[in-house]
Parts: sequence; structure tokens; C-alpha cells
Amino acid sequence: MAVLLNQDSRVVIQGFGAAGVREATTSRSYGTQVVAGVTPGRGGQVIEGFPIRNTVRQAVDEFQANVSLIFVPAAFAADAIVEAADAGVPVTICITEGIPPLDMVKVKAYLRGSGTTLIGPNCPGVISPSERARAGIMPVAVYLEGSVGVISRSGTLVYEAVDQLSRLGIGQSGSVGVGGDPIIGTTQREALELFENDPETAAVVMIGEIGGTAEQEAAEYIKQMSKPVVAFIAGATAPPGRRMGHAGAIIAGKAGTAQAKQTALMAAGATVVQSPSTIGLTMQQVLKERGLA
Repeated sequence: MAVLLNQDSRVVIQGFGAAGVREATTSRSYGTQVVAGVTPGRGGQVIEGFPIRNTVRQAVDEFQANVSLIFVPAAFAADAIVEAADAGVPVTICITEGIPPLDMVKVKAYLRGSGTTLIGPNCPGVISPSERARAGIMPVAVYLEGSVGVISRSGTLVYEAVDQLSRLGIGQSGSVGVGGDPIIGTTQREALELFENDPETAAVVMIGEIGGTAEQEAAEYIKQMSKPVVAFIAGATAPPGRRMGHAGAIIAGKAGTAQAKQTALMAAGATVVQSPSTIGLTMQQVLKERGLA
């Protein structure tokens, strides 16, 4: 079992431009089944060995695609997400950042009850090392098969955390980048639930950041988890009212501060680290203390 992706995942890439071709090639080399690309008007072409179709529905019907990876420009990305849902794709991962919030409000409403799980937008994607399944932009070289799940709003920080773990010989059961935009599909709380229910996962690293209340909502779920969580909140020194990198990382009220998030997570039983440089070592210690190493 794996979270969201496994060896049976069949990935279609919406927006088969330079980025789509690059990541399709990397995922194929990793061992993932990338079955097609979708670019309207280019159906019937073959690019780098990947068949191109005009619609997601064609890719689903012809190649049994069950995961969509989206590289469509922001102005059209909401429509791409809806197209994947209409085609019955159960997992959709949107790399695109900067989708207008109103578009995402409509997408969230549309997906409700659709059976499609959305990861992102503005995310690095999903990877399951034991299954050699990758749908995203993450560097595969830093990942190692193992039992620690990793959740992050930040792509750069998830790569850093995974690299630390791998250098210590601590492999990962999977990695989910939930995305840094204000309105996303799957939340940190929902990602925690996926790993809590995954028998291959023994512990979880969760990387959050300032802005919003997603980490506090995740903390409420951590209270009932059977698996230990190591957490880090980025942006502790950010001045209020200033956006730091991600569109969702802006402090608006006391609930959005790093301190508020850290307090909620510690009260829930998570082990909170103050520096990203200690994520790996802290997890190593937690695993030993719990008899999981």
C-alpha cells in the first residue's frame, strides 16, 4: 500500500510543454507509468515517446490514466482540474502556482463529492519511493524507501527534510506536497489522515508555515494519531502583513503566526523543531524513543 500513488498508477500530464516533457521523462526513468500527455490541438503526436491526446477523457479511455499531473498556466489551470474530474481521474496533482483564488473557490465547490482528490495547486507533487511512483517535480535522488511520511506546504523544505532523513538512513513511505497557495485541495490534516491509515508509515514529518490556520486544524487531528509527528513551522521571523514566498504565507491575525501554530502542535503532542536543520536528527531520536528505529 502507498499514499495516493503506487505501481499501478497511470499518469497523464496536462500541459505537455517543456516542463511537462521534462518531468514525464524523469518519472518514467524512475519507474512510473506515464501513459500520455494532453495538449489540445496536438493530439496524435508522439513527443519523447509519449503519445499526446487532445483531452483527458481520451487519455483515460485509451490508456486507463488514473492520475493527472497539471502544468497548465494559471489562467487555465482551474479548467484543467475540472476536466480531469469530469474524466473520472481519482487523483489530480496541480503544480501550477498563482491560480486566482476565486477560480479555486469554484474548483473546490465543483470537486465536492466528485471522487477526485486534488493535491495542490502550487505544490511539488507526490512520490511513493517503495512503489517507484512519482507525479511531481521533486528530485528523486534524495528519496529513500522507508517508513516516514513527509507532508509540506513548501517544495524546497520538503526536499531538505527528505535529504536529511535519507542521509541518516531513514527512508520515506511517501511525500505529499500539499501546496502553498491560499486555497488548496487536500489539507495537511487530510494528508496526516492518509499516512495515519497507511500501514507502511511509522511516523510523519509535517512542515508548515505562517499564514492561515491549517496547522492548527492539523494539530486537532494529531491528538488522535497513533503515529509520532515531528513538525516545523517556517517563517517565524517574518514581519506581520508581509507575504513570504507562498501566497498563503501571510500573517493575518494572531492565529497565523508561527508561535500560534507551534503552541497548537506542541499541545497536540507533536515534537516541534525550531530550525529546519534539525528535522532529520529529531526524527531519528523520536524513532529510537518509540522503538521504531
